Amino acid sequence: MSQIRRVFTGLAVVLLGAALSACSGGGTVATVNGQPITKAEFDAKLEESPIARQVLQSMVLDRLIEQYAQKHNIQITPQEIAQREDQIKANFPGNSWEQLLNSRGLTEKDVQHQLKIQLIIDKALASNVHVTPTQIKQYFDKNHAAFDQPAEAKARHILVSDLATAEKVEKLLKEGQHFSALAKEYSIDPGSKDNGGELGWFRQGQMVPAFDKYAFSAPIGAISPPIKSPFGYHIIQVQERKPAVKATLANSSQKIEQMLAQQQEQPLIAPFLQQLQQQATIQINDPRFAGLFPTPPPATSAASPSSPAPAATK
Repeated sequence: MSQIRRVFTGLAVVLLGAALSACSGGGTVATVNGQPITKAEFDAKLEESPIARQVLQSMVLDRLIEQYAQKHNIQITPQEIAQREDQIKANFPGNSWEQLLNSRGLTEKDVQHQLKIQLIIDKALASNVHVTPTQIKQYFDKNHAAFDQPAEAKARHILVSDLATAEKVEKLLKEGQHFSALAKEYSIDPGSKDNGGELGWFRQGQMVPAFDKYAFSAPIGAISPPIKSPFGYHIIQVQERKPAVKATLANSSQKIEQMLAQQQEQPLIAPFLQQLQQQATIQINDPRFAGLFPTPPPATSAASPSSPAPAATK
């Protein structure tokens, strides 16, 4: 399972949990022809649904994982979380990362919490995961084209609906007016106008053809003439470009090692979490969630599996 899939599988439950917690307490959620739907009613309805059981289970497991980290002195630094997040963000050029979080009602804090949980699991299981240089080279030899990096460009634009407005904006820019101010005033692109038209970095082939052609051929810093696309007319300014990078074993090894390690780790996660539950005292006080964590059977004479040895902490 890729990093992206892992993090958003966990965040799906985080989002459900946020919906539950946001509606707790008193007050009114909505009023229908003067008749209120109270927060207490809404909260009760949510907690009776199967979703609530999933959210509670996720919260309990997160707590168990954090307790395991504390007991075994597994430290997760902000730098480690930021590095893992940057690796994921690299797959979402431009503003697509922020747009993805916004569309799912998530925050950077939600992502960082989920990444911390994943990093703890990675370190807890590290002693059982072994990736060799030979395995890395074999994987690279079979899949090297997948690690090639296409050319990238960084640009900003102002999108308008008609040619006359586009020509007006072009004229104002070439007269020296500020790009960001005009983007906020004229652009109809909701994803970039409030950010001064900034699109950030994007890969060649990601944008619509007319936009892409200009972005990867125009002089840096020049103000474009109106560029027509299915969305309207763009006035574009290319700020920077990066050439395509051919993958080598040296510049791909770290990424491949992490990918192979995750493949080895994946079948170990469920037994690890199950063992944490069996060794914990989990008391469910709300009868609606009875049986969510069954009481483990009494210990027998057979030896129980040992806990995964934690990796050396950083």
